[in-house]
Amino acid sequence: VQLQASGGGLVQAGGSLRLSCAASGRIFSNYDMGWFRQAPGKEREFVAAIAWSGGSIYYADSVKGRFTISRDNAKNTVYLQMNSLNPEDTAVYYCAAGFTRSLLSRSISAYDYWGQGTLVTVSS
Repeated sequence: VQLQASGGGLVQAGGSLRLSCAASGRIFSNYDMGWFRQAPGKEREFVAAIAWSGGSIYYADSVKGRFTISRDNAKNTVYLQMNSLNPEDTAVYYCAAGFTRSLLSRSISAYDYWGQGTLVTVSS
């Protein structure tokens, strides 16, 4: 699976952005999808994940209620709608694909394919 993330940019605190991740190369609906982020000097961390069917969704506590993950299997695309952004959300955001499992995972190791990352900068 090849993944191409887009939609990052500079936004003021309180603003919104929508990230997209387009997949190609394999059957998209066979994969659970996740978003992770890595801030400068910090480890990569889980943000959100969605199962192949969209029937199961997880969020990190830090983004719950502000971010929404969704997918369109017909378009081979997963989205991350980010609202009420704050400077702590500044990071490179990565989309990732993992062959579907019985339980959706928050773990980096569960995802086999990664996009190149898109930078989100939130100014105060």
